[in-house]
Amino acid sequence: MCSHIAALNLQSYNCTMKTRRDIFQALADPTRRTILSLLAIQALTPGAIAASFDSSRQTISKHIQILTECQLVREERVGREIFYHFEARKMKEAADYVNQFREMWELKFRKMDTILEKLKHKKR
Repeated sequence: MCSHIAALNLQSYNCTMKTRRDIFQALADPTRRTILSLLAIQALTPGAIAASFDSSRQTISKHIQILTECQLVREERVGREIFYHFEARKMKEAADYVNQFREMWELKFRKMDTILEKLKHKKR
C-alpha cells in the first residue's frame, strides 16, 4: 500500500512541480541552501546576497537563476532594484513529498520495535 501511495504522490509531485530544473537538485547545493536561508529572513537584492559569499556575483547570479527557475524564489522589481523573495509554498511542496517517506519509515520502525519487544519478553 505504501508503494502505491508513493507512486500516486510522485505523479502528483511531477504534475505540480513542472519546472525546467529539478527542485531537489537545486536544494542539494549548499550555496543555494544558504541563499534560501538568507531570503527566508528577508527579501534581498542580488548584491546583498552576493555580499554574503566569497564567490563572484556571476556565480551567485547563476545560483539565484536556478532557484528562480525552480520557483523557490521570486523576483520583485521596485524601481531600479530587484528583490528576491523566498517562496515558502514551493518549499512546502517539496517537504510534503519527502514527508511521505518519513511517515512510511516511522511506521516500519514502530512495527520493528513491537516485534523486538515481543522477542525480548519471550526470552524472559
